[in-house]
Amino acid sequence: MSRYDAPRLRAELAAVPDYVPGRSPGRDGEHLKLSSNENPYPPLPSVAAAVRRQADRINRYPDPACTALTEALADRLDVPADRLVLGTGSVAVGRVLVRATAGPGDEVLYAWRSFEAYPIMAEVCGATSVRVPLRADESHDLDAMADAITERTRIVFLCTPNNPTGTVVRRAELERFLDRVPRDVLVVLDEAYIEFVRDPEAADGMEFQRTRGNVVVLRTFSKAYGLAGLRIGYAAAHPEVAAVLRKVGLPFGVSQLAQDAAVASLAAEEELLARVELLVKERARVTTALRESGFALPDSEANFVWLRFGDRTAEFTAACAALGAFVRPYGADGVRITIGEPEANDVVLRAAAVWRH
Repeated sequence: MSRYDAPRLRAELAAVPDYVPGRSPGRDGEHLKLSSNENPYPPLPSVAAAVRRQADRINRYPDPACTALTEALADRLDVPADRLVLGTGSVAVGRVLVRATAGPGDEVLYAWRSFEAYPIMAEVCGATSVRVPLRADESHDLDAMADAITERTRIVFLCTPNNPTGTVVRRAELERFLDRVPRDVLVVLDEAYIEFVRDPEAADGMEFQRTRGNVVVLRTFSKAYGLAGLRIGYAAAHPEVAAVLRKVGLPFGVSQLAQDAAVASLAAEEELLARVELLVKERARVTTALRESGFALPDSEANFVWLRFGDRTAEFTAACAALGAFVRPYGADGVRITIGEPEANDVVLRAAAVWRH
């Protein structure tokens, strides 16, 4: 395309970082994918059946209000239905939140390192990213984040458990933080991994969302519920915020396949959470084995573990790939390893032991 027929695009988009997904196995399927925080277990039979039933109706538009799922979630979470907004994954709802609150001259505040979509969300809208470094223990520095809020701050993201470090924000420190945040600044608690949390002091965003109008909770069916391929998540927000999200969001965005699968997943929650417990036990086993091999890593409350390697990140990633496992490198910071089936985890542990020695 020559310079004479090139469409005029926003010049500032050239500076927006690309989202880097976890590496996937090739068609030969010989590699183990531990790079994308997916649930390794296939859908439950009842969930797969719900998808099959809807497959014959994909010529029809989905329910734009996600009525059945909204009602099921309202009952499950004990919140009014008018506080719930569905979207194509919690990341999509988060992007709508930024569009609804921030633009050129505004600031989007978040910890770093944290979820890589946050800077993309901010900069696509023309807003300025404000990154606050994590503490030495890989957790959010909420005092520093509160200090970083200015009159230009419009939205704050707290990822808990944090992706990629797995650390959580605890209830008492969150309450102190929220007391310092101006009421016109939106605080988003991104809880994509909430079902994996076992720390009794960890904050539950729904507790704060019910009583504070500037708190929004993001959750997803992609991780614990294993519906990553169907793209469905939701926000719980003050009714006025929720109404704006519905106005700005994509009409008919959530497929009926995803809606029906999510409803079936909620109905089969006991079976699904039993699988989550298996992953939590594997997380503990992997953490213990890595520490016994001499690695230092934070306690994770998610379905992954984090190893900070600095400039040796690529070296460790290659060592895992050599034994058939794909893990997720983060520049020159570290590696995130998704907890998969025991056999897959064992491959990474073997790679780690060989690399360490």
